[in-house]
Amino acid sequence: MYIVYFAIIMLLPLYAQMKVKGTYNKFAKERTMKGQTGAEVARAILDANGLYDVRVVPTQGVLSDHYNPATKTVALSESNFYEASIAGAAVAAHEVGHAIQHKEAYSMLTLRSKLVPVANISSNMSWIFVMIGIFASSSNMLLLGIVLLAAGVVFQLVTLPVEFDASKRALVQMNSLGIITNEEERPARKVLSAAALTYVAAAAVAVLELLRLVLIFTNMRNDD
Repeated sequence: MYIVYFAIIMLLPLYAQMKVKGTYNKFAKERTMKGQTGAEVARAILDANGLYDVRVVPTQGVLSDHYNPATKTVALSESNFYEASIAGAAVAAHEVGHAIQHKEAYSMLTLRSKLVPVANISSNMSWIFVMIGIFASSSNMLLLGIVLLAAGVVFQLVTLPVEFDASKRALVQMNSLGIITNEEERPARKVLSAAALTYVAAAAVAVLELLRLVLIFTNMRNDD
């Protein structure tokens, strides 16, 4: 049972990373018919939605693209920012999807933002209590660690609809603005689906780890 468990938590994230990198690299080589760079795609969608105050800037790294609601900035990795590809357009549109969510006060995004400080604290502290609880055979300390870890799991689960919704918005915007053709929609969807898999894998691993600790806690209580 433990062999299966460890295989899942180790292989699932690895598969997700390989999938997203493979899909991204494949379609990063395919230029869109319209030939817009990621920066141009982001700017076009932002302007079409009245988000003139949101900036689009390049950032270092690969697949380091993100939207910062505090500074109202869509940051695109340099390859996506400067180059024109199906992958770059999809990623840029996805990040702008978050900006649109922010403008519309999308409930799940608002909830995730509120959970960020809680998740940061819980992720740093939870394993301290978990390890103390396990090695000291203290069910109370283990329970505290589980509660803190659960907060991080909730954050992971809330992240899923936020990311799925941003991808849905991205496809709608790219189609309605003519950024991609009908033939390019399928590869763009593949890029977005592969990226979403990383969040699914992270959430699945977090839930499995939480369940494992709950089982350890239950056994510990039964032995008391």
